[in-house]
Amino acid sequence: MAVMTEPVKERRLTQKQETFTLLIFQGLSQRAAWGKAGYSTKYAPEIVDQNASRLANSSKVQARLIELRQKTEDASVMGVQERKQRLTEIARARLTDFMEMGQDGTWVNIGPEVPMTGAIQEMSSRTEYDDDGAKPTVHTKVKLHSPISAIDLMNKMDRIYADGPQVNVDNRRVEIHVYDRETKALVQRLIDGETPQADSGIQG
Repeated sequence: MAVMTEPVKERRLTQKQETFTLLIFQGLSQRAAWGKAGYSTKYAPEIVDQNASRLANSSKVQARLIELRQKTEDASVMGVQERKQRLTEIARARLTDFMEMGQDGTWVNIGPEVPMTGAIQEMSSRTEYDDDGAKPTVHTKVKLHSPISAIDLMNKMDRIYADGPQVNVDNRRVEIHVYDRETKALVQRLIDGETPQADSGIQG
């Protein structure tokens, strides 16, 4: 006897999940989107981050994000993929891709067929002559965009940086990088010499 089974219905996002996804799409961090969407933030920050990350990377949320991006894409505006390609050009480019040193001086080779020209920030040239005003020599300078800045932007686009404060300690200094507003405000108060008041829960 054959057993009849109902087709599996595609699970849709709940209202909270939809709100969370929209907030992520708007550029909020996973932790901030988690709280604003109405999820509990009473647990330890690392637990909240784990829950938010798990939801953000779920197949349903990722599919919805792709759908949102496709709806808002405009051919006249650089999409995420194109932006990453341009940033990759900047990160990978070297001056030797465009300039070659030889016995006769420096040769510059830049044209439509040369790859990674999007990495060029500035070009300038000047012509120098000898004492008799003859034998002109052209000096060309090529300046590239910062590859470190390009890599930093791609890391942020891919959310490689963790939410919350990050501490870098060496034997000379302590660097604290703060990414959420509440922690930044707390650190600033400490720098200014203020003592944050905590609720003790004890009544006199």
